[in-house]
Amino acid sequence: MPAQPSTGMRIALSGVAKRFAREKVFHGVDHLFEPGTRTALLGPNGCGKSTLLQVVAGALVPTAGVVVHQLNASVLPQEIVYRHVSIAAPYLDLYDDLSLHEALAMHRRFKPFRRGFGPKDLARTAYLEAHWDKPVNHFSSGMRQRLKLALAILSDTPLLLLDEPATNLDAEGIAWFRQLLLAHLDGRTLLVASNRQQEETFACSASVEISRWK
Repeated sequence: MPAQPSTGMRIALSGVAKRFAREKVFHGVDHLFEPGTRTALLGPNGCGKSTLLQVVAGALVPTAGVVVHQLNASVLPQEIVYRHVSIAAPYLDLYDDLSLHEALAMHRRFKPFRRGFGPKDLARTAYLEAHWDKPVNHFSSGMRQRLKLALAILSDTPLLLLDEPATNLDAEGIAWFRQLLLAHLDGRTLLVASNRQQEETFACSASVEISRWK
């Protein structure tokens, strides 16, 4: 299905820092993600890629500094930023106690799917249609990752955040992910946190080394 045109989100970080207790994760982050840009967040494990992604998502409050989200030149109140963000990450849970069709219905209550996609379409796209009534906690790791990615990419949001998206995908799954992502980027702002650049950052035209802010 052709993807609909979309407007990406603008995210401005000014003097952003994050620490947990005595551990300083990063500090002095001054960066602008313009609407529609596609950026890879790079660095070794433990450097703060996932933490920065969660700060950008509005899921973590920075210890210092300011994060401003803008959509169509309007600043979004922090309490509604989540409505406009899709994220797929290893540390985010699915609706494990629900069947696939129940989980998709629950997700759609909070975030609509992109035009032309309903729950059945998403299940078919993720090659999960045969598991419509199966509890999500019975899915294999590869099935769960395809579901996470499909929910993020096929939600109608202007900001798409992917943390190590090739996790638990075999070669066929990585090819599926590549095709799905490239078909649904149209104008969206994309950030990808990655340790496997060839398999995960193919859609990105810019990169940022997180270690510069250690």
